[in-house]
Amino acid sequence: MSAPPPIRVLLADDHTLVRRGVRLILDGEPDLTVVAEAGDGAEAVAAARTTEVDLAVLDVAMPRTTGLQAARELSRRLPGLRILILTMYDNEQYFFEALKAGACGYVLKSVADRDLVEACRAAVRDEPFIYPGAERALVRSYLDRLHRGDGLPQRPITEREEEILKLVAEGHTSKEIGELLFISAKTVERHRANLLQKLGMRDRLELTRYAIRAGLIEP
Repeated sequence: MSAPPPIRVLLADDHTLVRRGVRLILDGEPDLTVVAEAGDGAEAVAAARTTEVDLAVLDVAMPRTTGLQAARELSRRLPGLRILILTMYDNEQYFFEALKAGACGYVLKSVADRDLVEACRAAVRDEPFIYPGAERALVRSYLDRLHRGDGLPQRPITEREEEILKLVAEGHTSKEIGELLFISAKTVERHRANLLQKLGMRDRLELTRYAIRAGLIEP
């Protein structure tokens, strides 16, 4: 009986060295093969639409479009695609956002050589993967929150506002943002004003600090 074809992986990370390292790990396994690479979330979405892939491995913090934003888009466009989030951040908020975005696993870069292959196989079996050690902390935190009557953390801004906030923080003009998101510069300005009002902020500098805290851009 012949072996099943290898799992086709799309790998997205804006650091070439990280991509190279992760690719070595995955391509070293007989049942995994990297068929496409991307340097940001927008490239990842484009690559998934033109290449047959079974699994997308997405870094959280990337230029233009984050891994979480790309995961939301890919979940909408390609519901059969499995998604893993790869991150430097051991952050519970990111974990819940990743699950909400349609990801089925969350792998820390610091232990990718140990966990990533297992996470890829679990994802394709449609099983959730949480990096070892996280389960207890997440469950305890969730129970504490329920005990206080808080529920899950809420997103203070919409997905579109988040896209615009990220691009503003990266220094793009309203015209450039409009071209990237296929909306008018006037619409961008309106979203930007809403963001400032919603978040109680005055200028781009404060928005940038917020974007760094929210993990939309790297400091």
